Amino acid sequence: MVLDNTPSPERQAALMSALVTEHSVLQAAASATVSEAASRTSLYVFSLSSSLVAMGFVSQFPETFRLFAAAILPALFVLGLFTIVRLVDTGIENQHLLRGIARIRAYYRTLTPEAAAYFSADGGRWPEAHAVPLFSSGVAFLTTAASMIAFINSIVAGTGVTLLASSLFGGDQIHLAVDLGVAATVVLMAVFLA
Repeated sequence: MVLDNTPSPERQAALMSALVTEHSVLQAAASATVSEAASRTSLYVFSLSSSLVAMGFVSQFPETFRLFAAAILPALFVLGLFTIVRLVDTGIENQHLLRGIARIRAYYRTLTPEAAAYFSADGGRWPEAHAVPLFSSGVAFLTTAASMIAFINSIVAGTGVTLLASSLFGGDQIHLAVDLGVAATVVLMAVFLA
């Protein structure tokens, strides 16, 4: 079947209807990615804070505390890894959706002379608006939800390493245990950033 490329009022109306529908679908999907990221971040932070409160209660009993920490810290770390991976995924998906919206807005600008003012790139959001960022892209990368959870999760892992090393080496080697925990935290954060 050969498509007739001559623009007709019916074809133009169908195109506009399709573009408006696609724009709405992209906007809804972009909103869903932001909502999912917020939910996952909240779930991780809620799990972490609940676990810390429980650890506080259990800390009155040293042997029970070690067993509880040995069970809960690895579980929190794994939950954190899953959260980080999904936050990165939803962030990339959101950027893809915003690019689709920008392409449609670029077409809207060509419809009439007045449309250029209503759908100007300067009035849009990223990736259309080429505004100078308040901070560098490096700072923007470090302040994402995924980076925040990765930082917290690295501290959770470092704490687990410190507690494990303290149990293995005894209380007289606490400086070594803390140094190992700090090193684990720094290495894990560097791995995430890489």
